[in-house]
Amino acid sequence: MLNLQHRIDLLVELGKYIKADGPEWQDIKQKASLSNAWFTKEFVDISATNIANNFLCRAKLDEVASKYELPNLQKSPKTVGIVMAGNIPMVGFHDWLCVFMSGHNAMIKLSSKDNILLEHLIKKLYEWEDKVKQNTIFGELLKGCDAYLATGSDNTSRYFDYYFSKYPHIIRRNRTSAAILDGTETSEELNLLSDDINMYFGLGCRNVTKLYLPHNYDFIPLLGAMNKYLYFFEHNKYKNNYDYQLAIQLLNNKYYMTNGSILLVEASSLYSPISQLHYEHYENKEQVLENLKSNPSVQCLVGHGHTPFGTAQCPGWEDYADGVNTMAFLVTL
Repeated sequence: MLNLQHRIDLLVELGKYIKADGPEWQDIKQKASLSNAWFTKEFVDISATNIANNFLCRAKLDEVASKYELPNLQKSPKTVGIVMAGNIPMVGFHDWLCVFMSGHNAMIKLSSKDNILLEHLIKKLYEWEDKVKQNTIFGELLKGCDAYLATGSDNTSRYFDYYFSKYPHIIRRNRTSAAILDGTETSEELNLLSDDINMYFGLGCRNVTKLYLPHNYDFIPLLGAMNKYLYFFEHNKYKNNYDYQLAIQLLNNKYYMTNGSILLVEASSLYSPISQLHYEHYENKEQVLENLKSNPSVQCLVGHGHTPFGTAQCPGWEDYADGVNTMAFLVTL
């Protein structure tokens, strides 16, 4: 069994390993990119850097240990089954990290879309400390666990509810993010907003898929800010999505705007398909804010006075998915 300080030391070393970006880690990242075309080198690097900087620095780990009064050793460690998503690189890392920090044991079911990067990082810990093999294991059928963390779609969550309802659990469903603009945004803020929209091809729950705008909003600066992602058109899977969505707009004789890499379409839905961004004009900004804050589908709200532009996909340690505090859940097991 690993004591708290040993666990923290291992996590700090893992952060250093990621930052060092040595040949072995570069090979693994390339392998992941070849396995999943959505995991481009750029986006794998961004995810890895965020993990190293925001999750694995000693000061933050010490702060979390102190805040939650984590014991040096768990007297009765539980086994926590983790069903991971695979929409963006290493999206399930934080769930494992919380379990590892808490002193419980993790049984991980990796997504078939993201089964290379996380497995490699855990096995690096195996190399450095053999006892981690007792603390974290991989499995396809998560039977015999004492609690569960499961992330999936609204559809798969119904299965999770059925199978895991008898146990302590956190089950996450579809979520997305929105931005509310007032028309005073600077060119730099619009440039950062384009990252919130386009990073990871818009596949993350923290990606902005819907804009709320004042009437007579000038779209030209926003479309120009997103020109930095024009290279998406060279990505085969993304281009196929763009062509398909464009064809739908044309066949239905719908109004749309585009800069050549993303479609802006007026629609009420929070969720927009890959390569498309929804927008809606508002009359009463405060009413929009009230509706968004009470909407369980909203993960993150970007704008003045809310999540700063450009930070939606850079969550901190305690920016828990679905707003459910994973650490608070684990320390009560």
